[in-house]
Amino acid sequence: MTQRLAINVNGVSHSMEVEPRTLLVQLLREDLSLTGTHVGCDTSQCGACTVLVDGDAVKSCTMLALQADGAAVTTIEGMATDGALHPLQTGFWEKHGLQCGFCTPGMIMTAADLLSRNPDPSDDEIRHAIEGNFCRCTGYQNIVAAIREAARLTATGGTTALPVGGDGEDALPPATEDDQAAPAGPVAEERDADLTDTRR
Repeated sequence: MTQRLAINVNGVSHSMEVEPRTLLVQLLREDLSLTGTHVGCDTSQCGACTVLVDGDAVKSCTMLALQADGAAVTTIEGMATDGALHPLQTGFWEKHGLQCGFCTPGMIMTAADLLSRNPDPSDDEIRHAIEGNFCRCTGYQNIVAAIREAARLTATGGTTALPVGGDGEDALPPATEDDQAAPAGPVAEERDADLTDTRR
């Protein structure tokens, strides 16, 4: 047995039949092909599946699709507009707030909720906001720096065009100049950083 669902996702209205047991993350990934919303734990622990439902950060792996009936849902695919990255996407790009990228969509959506309520959060407030989002790569310092940068960009109205290299491929982000952002990957290697240093 199915039930009718009306939902707006990233500004597009959808009306469809869904099974009552369908999770919101399943609807987004399997029915709407919005695979930027990731599934990590299925128990709401990791935060990789976080989306915005009527502006609030929600872990979509433990929310039924029918619970979002009539709601407006925003996924990571809906953050960039008119050929420009969202300030949070720019912040993560410029401050190296990711490595493997698996947690990044959820981190960005959680941060979007935070900045909508608190446009100038302290580092402690940022850390508190993302404590339900796990990252196993970066050590979080660059993520905090990225969200801080997004807050600055939002306050100044800064945007960044979608990065495209000369060969049509996505351009690589520049090395961060933020002294408080811990270097990672090739940047760390260039600076002879100790990647095992847990004091970062």
